[in-house]
Amino acid sequence: MDALYTAVATANGREGRTVSSDGRLDLQLAFPAALGGNGEGTNPEQLFAAGYAACFASALGAVGRAAKIDTKDASVTAEVGIGKDTDGGFGLAVTLRVELPDSLQGEEGQALVEQAHAYCPYSKATRGNIPVTLVVE
Repeated sequence: MDALYTAVATANGREGRTVSSDGRLDLQLAFPAALGGNGEGTNPEQLFAAGYAACFASALGAVGRAAKIDTKDASVTAEVGIGKDTDGGFGLAVTLRVELPDSLQGEEGQALVEQAHAYCPYSKATRGNIPVTLVVE
């Protein structure tokens, strides 16, 4: 793959900061309260959820445009869970909740969401690595 753009960010752990190379992203990180932290910062799961939701929504728009279907009223919510994995470490799981307008309910909307899942770079990166559940609402 020839990269058209490369994002660069540096972090020093879950109880520190993450900063992008251009300085536009500069965030305090903290463990969420559910994992024993104070929750007074963002966390990698939130950042991944935000990126995946935005990317998937864009992919939905791209496949919609290709099919001449208006998807501007659609929205995507990504839920990224972290928990103990079978090997004693931690693993992730994602649920993508795609809210479609009434005009896209049913088989047409479901097919569009599945096409977006095949097209989205985040979906491609996670495929076979972590469970991703699609929920069309």
